[in-house]
Amino acid sequence: MDRRELAGFLRSRRERLTPAAVGLPAGPRRRTPGLRREEVAQLAFISTEYYTRLEQARGPRPSREVLAGLARALRLPDAEREHLHHLAGAPPGPPSGPSREVRQSILDLLRRLPHTAAIVLSATYEVIAWNELAAALLEDFSAVPRSERNLVRRAFLAPRTRERLLYDPFDAEAFARAAARRLRAAAARYPDDPEVTGLVDDLLSGSAEFARLWAAHEVRAEPTLRKTVNHPLIGPITVNCDLLDITDRDQQVVVYTVEPGSPEEEALRLLSATGARRVDVPG
Repeated sequence: MDRRELAGFLRSRRERLTPAAVGLPAGPRRRTPGLRREEVAQLAFISTEYYTRLEQARGPRPSREVLAGLARALRLPDAEREHLHHLAGAPPGPPSGPSREVRQSILDLLRRLPHTAAIVLSATYEVIAWNELAAALLEDFSAVPRSERNLVRRAFLAPRTRERLLYDPFDAEAFARAAARRLRAAAARYPDDPEVTGLVDDLLSGSAEFARLWAAHEVRAEPTLRKTVNHPLIGPITVNCDLLDITDRDQQVVVYTVEPGSPEEEALRLLSATGARRVDVPG
């Protein structure tokens, strides 16, 4: 652990942040640039005394949990997060589970696509980010529990009679096959993650179809380039579906587009104007 370098790095990252950047009020006039030490400690969920000792090169080696809190509080990008771990003498190891943290540049990209629906999927097919048009076209994911945002869980465990799937039956079967293959690959990458193993166990016990696909040991997923969405307001709409890999986070951006000048384009414009509508299906 390089206490002196760690102290200087923490201080420089703290001083470059403004209160507005982390959602804090500016308050009275500040004598030093950036955040106060107590504000960083509050955001990192550690004591002010402990954080002060780290900046004064007098603190003990921080745990990985403390380092994760500091990286989050100081808004460190990936390279600086890794540098922080090395300074603390705790080089980052492979992640134990799929990342659910979406890079800010990806979130900004989603917001800059007002006429294109887009979502971000984790390695286990959980929808972890989306833009307004995706909420209008697919579902308002903010209005459902996190467990129901997992598309592979929906594909195999949601009752078909409730029409909870996003795609028509043809698309749903192709999606289910691809999802099972990708999930098997994810389970190999994160063998010790309880959420991954729990998801696989639930699917194996609750779906004979998933169990059959799982037993095939296939890991190569063929992408589905077109999907048909059964929308409750505008009816069936077929969209192009493109996947963009975020390799370092083991995530995918799914972009839904339509042909320019087509009736589908007009339908998406209508949805973009009306916004997300959650439709409750009787259970």
